[in-house]
Order: sequence, then structure tokens, then C-alpha cells
Amino acid sequence: MNFAFSSNAYRRWPIEHAIDRVAAAGYRGIELMADVPHLWPPSVTDEMIDQVRGCLSEAGLTISNINAFMMIGRPNGAKQPRAKGAKAGSQPTCDAQPQSPSDFWHPSWIEPDADYRRLRVRHTIDALRMARKLGASCITTEPGGPLPEGMSREQAADLFAAGLNEALRVAEEVEVQLLVEPEPGLLIENAAQFRDFAARFDSPMFGLNFDVGHFHCVSDPLPETIALLSAYTRHYHLEDIAASRVHHHLIPGRGAIDFPAVLKAIDATGYDGWLTVELYPCLDEPDAAAREALEFLTRR
Repeated sequence: MNFAFSSNAYRRWPIEHAIDRVAAAGYRGIELMADVPHLWPPSVTDEMIDQVRGCLSEAGLTISNINAFMMIGRPNGAKQPRAKGAKAGSQPTCDAQPQSPSDFWHPSWIEPDADYRRLRVRHTIDALRMARKLGASCITTEPGGPLPEGMSREQAADLFAAGLNEALRVAEEVEVQLLVEPEPGLLIENAAQFRDFAARFDSPMFGLNFDVGHFHCVSDPLPETIALLSAYTRHYHLEDIAASRVHHHLIPGRGAIDFPAVLKAIDATGYDGWLTVELYPCLDEPDAAAREALEFLTRR
């Protein structure tokens, strides 16, 4: 299996450092964050693209995905995380939560304010064009955001589909897949909701980012759900979740998910793409978290 690690655990470091450390941990793939302090699209120049591609080549890493879900760098006042070294320590805790969830979700595809909603559409289109320049095959986005008060699910789905269709036209132009990532508490959070929404699209660039932890949180049975959604799945996120099913990313092996069964189910679908470990809370010890996750996932 092809394991990658997401750079969003290295938000205290520049992208070049993240690339070097992910390679040093033993991975052959990396998910790059389309956000500050890494690759916020409005700030990315062709020179930066060339530098990142050079760093990836030297490190022997392939891009598994461009993560355009987070929008910490949105142009409404969010500050860039400071760059600094990780704290000393032998064990990663993954307890850090420097931003509230709304710093990741907003602006969503279903904001009542059209101008604010437009920021999400623009960001996604910019991330698609950036992904093409980087040579990435896919980007991921959030699943509609939290349902605003007074808005029906049908109204929200219509807004989401309208914005996503605009972005999908660009995805087809640049030949980069646009993957929706269901998440607990947002408009699309489970397999049934995703399948209903997916029926609206016929673009070959539309697909699913299957986040194992997210489906576990909403009690969708993982082996069965992996098989059910395999026709849509173009990329996987891996993280563990506690027995409480509270949505907090843990290092694989530290929670309640049966990873041998999960990996067996993925393998049974014939999937041969990337499985990206996403541990964005592990800001204090990302190196140790990356190593522990890979050791656990490759243990036989």
C-alpha cells in the first residue's frame, strides 16, 4: 500500500521543512496544504512552484493530494501560524488545537452571504490550477460546511452543487480531480448523504476523499462503507478515533478503529492509490507522530 503524510501537521514550519521531515519518517508520498503557511494559492508564484517541485524530487516524494479543505489563510483576518520548532519530548500527544473548527470550515460552500460563499469557490478553483502546476492529480474540499440557521438541507445542497459545478468545469479543464470529504457535523457527513449528493454530478473529475475516521465517527461500518463507496473513492485519509467516536484525530493504533480490517477492505476494492495519514492536531511532535503512524500501519 502507498502511505503518505499530510503537511497540515507541520503548520509551524515552512513547506520545505515538512517535505524533508515526511521523507525522513519513511513516507514516499505527501499531502500538501493549500493554505498558510505552506501553499496559500494567492501567494504562490511560479518560482515557488518550481522550488517545491525541486524539493519533492530531492526528497523522493510524490504528491498524494492537495488539501484545499482548510482555509486558515482566508482573506477575512485569520493570521498565519507562527513558524517555530517543535517542543522537546519523546511522545507525541496530538492535543494541540490552535484554531477553532470554524477556521477550517469557513467560508463554506453554503454560506448565506453570496460574497463570503464566493471565497470558497474561488479558493477551490485556485487550488485546482495550482495542483495542475504542481503535478498533483487531486484536491480535497469540505462537504458543504455546517448548515446555517434557517436554511433547509435542500437549499444548502443546491448552493453547494452550484458552486461545485463551477469548480468542476475548471477541474475538467486542468484534469485534476475534485474530491468531497464528508465530515461529522457538516452538510454531508455519512455515506447515504454522499451518495445522494453524488447523484447530481456526471463529471469524471468528481469523487470522494474517504476519511476513515470521519465515517467511523458517524457509525458507518467501515469495511462495508469502503466497499459501498469504492466507485467514488479517489483518495483516503487515515487517522484513529477514540471509542467515544468524538471527532478528534489520533495516531493510528491509539484509538478504536480496526485498521487491519480497514486495510483489508481497501485492498479488496482494488484501490492502488494513496492513503494519507492526516494528524493535523499533532503540531508539537509531528515527526514522532508520522513515524509512529507508519510503523503501526506497515506492521505485519
